[in-house]
Amino acid sequence: MKKFTVVALTLALALAVSACGSKSKETSGSADGEAVKKVIVGTGNDFEQVAFLDDKGKLTGFDVELIREIDKRLAGYEFEFQSMEFSNILLSLETKKVDIAAHLFEKNPERSEKFDFNQEPYAYWRNKIIVSSDNAEPIKSLDDLQGKKVLIGPTSAQAQLLENYNKEHEDAKIDIVYQQNDANDEVQQISSGRVYATLGADFLLPIKDPQGKLKTVGDPLNEGNILYVFRKNDPESKKLSDAVDATIKELKADGTLKKISEQWLGQDFSK
Repeated sequence: MKKFTVVALTLALALAVSACGSKSKETSGSADGEAVKKVIVGTGNDFEQVAFLDDKGKLTGFDVELIREIDKRLAGYEFEFQSMEFSNILLSLETKKVDIAAHLFEKNPERSEKFDFNQEPYAYWRNKIIVSSDNAEPIKSLDDLQGKKVLIGPTSAQAQLLENYNKEHEDAKIDIVYQQNDANDEVQQISSGRVYATLGADFLLPIKDPQGKLKTVGDPLNEGNILYVFRKNDPESKKLSDAVDATIKELKADGTLKKISEQWLGQDFSK
């Protein structure tokens, strides 16, 4: 009788351990029991209000918190950030060091040749010329910047606007000055007269320049859809891109994206 009791107790304990292990594995997976896939998100860490380190050293901002909300809603994926210099983000995506590029990327022909984008924009902007607030010269278009120093971030969509302009105006080029360090030093460089202008999204200027030392001038150079960037011709990337699209639509429909945009950018730029 005692022998039977011991055997039964041992069997019961074994079943309990097995059940706990099975439950733990299912909990750590997706809703349908599949293993969760880790996704590395490449972004920056010095773009104020977009992707930056707060006073406690925590990575936060519009792009970061939006990705975190998407992560909460995608049960089959687990997102992890890897911050780096802006100029290295797309290279890291191309070399498979990251799986998504998230840094207010605008879709353009040059990028589309090498990368894929999701379909549902999560923000919209208009690129304009930015000069010192005390600049009284009539500036309407890039033609008015010929021969002048214009500060721009390398590999940015704005840099490609200037580079394409110079290709078409060999005899009257804009003097492009590429930023070397701080991505947000336009205010100091332009207000001090070291450079004449920069290009940037109209909605970002109040964030970078709360004191109003700079202003936008002229007509919009273009209007851009802000999207996430993925590797081209990669089935797993396409699957992830589709999942992100569906989640962005949910975030728009329930007002969450609007709330995140207003919190970090001051207005709703999701439509």
